[in-house]
Amino acid sequence: MLAATFQELSMARTFFQLRLASCAVALALSLPLLASAAANVAVAPQYDTTHVYVSNDKIDAFVTSFVNTFGGQASPRAVFTVTPTPSKTASQYVQTPVGMLSVFAFQTPIPYGFGTERTGYLVTDINQARNAAVEAGADVTVEPFDDPIGKDVLVQWAGGVNMQLYWHTKAPSYAPLHSVPDNRVYVSHVSADKFLKQFTQFAHATVVSDAKVDGGEIGRNGESVRRVHLTSNFGKMTVFVTDGKLTFPYGRETTGYQVDDMAATLKKATDNGATILTPPYKTSAGNSSAMIEFPGGYISEVHDGAAL
Repeated sequence: MLAATFQELSMARTFFQLRLASCAVALALSLPLLASAAANVAVAPQYDTTHVYVSNDKIDAFVTSFVNTFGGQASPRAVFTVTPTPSKTASQYVQTPVGMLSVFAFQTPIPYGFGTERTGYLVTDINQARNAAVEAGADVTVEPFDDPIGKDVLVQWAGGVNMQLYWHTKAPSYAPLHSVPDNRVYVSHVSADKFLKQFTQFAHATVVSDAKVDGGEIGRNGESVRRVHLTSNFGKMTVFVTDGKLTFPYGRETTGYQVDDMAATLKKATDNGATILTPPYKTSAGNSSAMIEFPGGYISEVHDGAAL
């Protein structure tokens, strides 16, 4: 009788262990599915803006130069409080066929957390976006707050990449861009894979390419550098992985604009007060890339054709 009891207990234990193993396997298989089921909070590239900070005495010259170079129009200028703490800034939204800008000329000292964010990404829900960013590994620099037309949050990714996520009370409606700009990110070898994993998860991004390319694209002639292209509903992102030993102006630009005619664009830029910092350079993809500085100090890259 006792032997039978031990046998029954042994069989029961074996069955329980098999059930636990089965559950563990089922959970492991479901984890990628759970991760991929995270909310995709992106809207579309035409709602994403590069943040540009200029002095009050340069905002007119900058906006005029940028619009005359790329086309489009600027919204009426107004003075707002766009931070969660007291401040005042003259602000304009600039729409062009190749990308959007949010331009700020602060009339008071710039509060903590602001001035270093490179972009503003429109999201479908600010709290959901904040939580999705944290789940992907981001830090929250400034928790969600109200602005005059919606809500915002500032986040930081591995490598010190700062971004704003924003939501509008009244959803905007803009036509698609003629060409989607590249959010140009420079990260170290230490942070690169961590940043890519975090942002790819958050943005539901696809890696278009990940390769060693001609370092001349970022002023490192004769060398090769790792360059990663991502795409998502937020738009395009180009990530350069470097040791940080970059000559000016590389690493100072936040956005790269795709234009149809490089020569015509550069002429319009210089005719409107901009400076060509680096002349067109033929990349390994066969297109040309140049660097421009606009009045007020905003630096951008321009290229003709997809930079793949």
